[in-house]
Parts: sequence; C-alpha cells; structure tokens
Amino acid sequence: MAVDNAEQTESGVGSGAVAAEAAVRTYAVAPGVRLNVRSGPGTSYGIVRVLPENTRVPIFCQSPGTTVSGPYGTTNIWDNIDNGEYVSDAYVQTGSSGYVASRCG
Repeated sequence: MAVDNAEQTESGVGSGAVAAEAAVRTYAVAPGVRLNVRSGPGTSYGIVRVLPENTRVPIFCQSPGTTVSGPYGTTNIWDNIDNGEYVSDAYVQTGSSGYVASRCG
C-alpha cells in the first residue's frame, strides 16, 4: 500500500525522497468541520477517530463507497488518509469532483 511506501521512502535519500514528498501532499478539510474518520469507505463503517477543525490530510488512495453530501459537493469517493482510515471526499478540498489519487486495493 502507498502508506507503507511513503513512510519508507520519506527517510530515504535521493529520488525516493522526492517521490515521498509528492506522495504526502495534504489537502484541507472543510473549515469549521470536525470530521469523522471511519475504518472503511462508507458511513456503515465504525468511527475510529474525529479530526479537529482546520486539519489537513494526506490522500494515499481513494475508493468508492457510500454517497455523502458535504461542503464540496455530493460524492461516493472516500479518501484513505492512513492505514484503515477513510474520510468522505465531500469534506476534503481537493479542487476536483473526481479522483485525485489512485484507487485503493
């Protein structure tokens, strides 16, 4: 998974470090939102934690799941922000209504 690769190359040297920087680009969560982080790509998955307001998140990969409406539209895209942690893309300012990262899996 991309998460493991980014962690390994981040401490590396040379071109691997440059690739890790690109892999860990972060995106802003909608202002004033405390965002539920779920164990899978949908609202039926359990909440594993809640992100505080004004958080930025990395997107390692994206997966289709439950359709959610939020500040940035209505979408079924879920962003993988860490191992086993997903947030709805409707709350993440990616600048796109489509996929901005590879599909998970």
